[in-house]
Amino acid sequence: MSLEYTSSEMMSVTAARALENGMTCFVGIGLPSEAANLARLTHAPDVVLIYESGTLQTKPDILPLSIGDGELCESALTTVAVPEMFRYWLQGGKVDVGFLGTAQIDRFANLNTTLIGDYKAPKVRLPGGGGAPEIATNAGEVFITLKHSKRAFVKDVDFVTTLGFGRDGKGRDNVPNIGKGPTRVITDLCVMKPDPDSKELVVVSLHPGVSREDVIDATGWEIRFTEQLESTPEPSENELTILRELKARTERAHADA
Repeated sequence: MSLEYTSSEMMSVTAARALENGMTCFVGIGLPSEAANLARLTHAPDVVLIYESGTLQTKPDILPLSIGDGELCESALTTVAVPEMFRYWLQGGKVDVGFLGTAQIDRFANLNTTLIGDYKAPKVRLPGGGGAPEIATNAGEVFITLKHSKRAFVKDVDFVTTLGFGRDGKGRDNVPNIGKGPTRVITDLCVMKPDPDSKELVVVSLHPGVSREDVIDATGWEIRFTEQLESTPEPSENELTILRELKARTERAHADA
C-alpha cells in the first residue's frame, strides 16, 4: 500500500535527497532549511550545515525562524563573524552547495526576492537578497526549492536579485572564480535541471501523480521536458516520520516562545 503524503512533504523529501553525506551546505531559511535538516537526520548525518549568521556545522533540534535564531548558535560547532563567513568560508571556495528559496524564478534560474512589478513603482516589496547573491556566485553549485505556480515561475523575473544564468543564459560564461550555478530546482510538482547548452530549465522528473499538463499549467513559460523523463521516488516511511517529528517539534517550540 502506498504511503499517504502531501505535495509539500514530497518536495521536502526530494530536496533533502539532493544533499550527499559529507557535503558542506550554505542553507537558506524556510524550505531549504527544512530539506537540509531532514537530510542531516536521515541519509546524510555528516552534512555540514552553515547559516548566514556565521554558525558552522550547526545541528538544530528545531527549524530556525531566522538566521538569528538562538537554536542555530546553541547547536553549532562554532560561530564566526559574518565577514569571516563570507570572505573565508564562502569566497574561499569551502562551500559545496548553496540551498536557496525564492519568490520568483525564471527560465534561466535567475531569482527575484527584491520586488514584484516595476522597479520605480513596485506592486510588492520583498525582503531582498540577503546573502543569496553571494551564495549563488561562490558556492560550488546551487539547489533551489519552492512551490510551483505561475506567480513564482515566470518567463523573466521582474528583478534579478540572485544570478542564475543571466537574462540570456550566458551570465556565467567565461567568468573566473564562479561556481556552476543552479544545478537543480525542486518543486512540489517536479525536478528541473538546466539544459547543458541553453541553460534553460528543463523538467527531468515528475513527482508521483503529477502530469505534464500539471507542470505546464503552473509554469509561466513554454516548459520543456527531457526525453528520458523520470518518476521521482516516493518518500519512505522513515523520511516522512522524521520530517513530521521535526515539524511538530518546531511548532511546539515556537508556540511556547
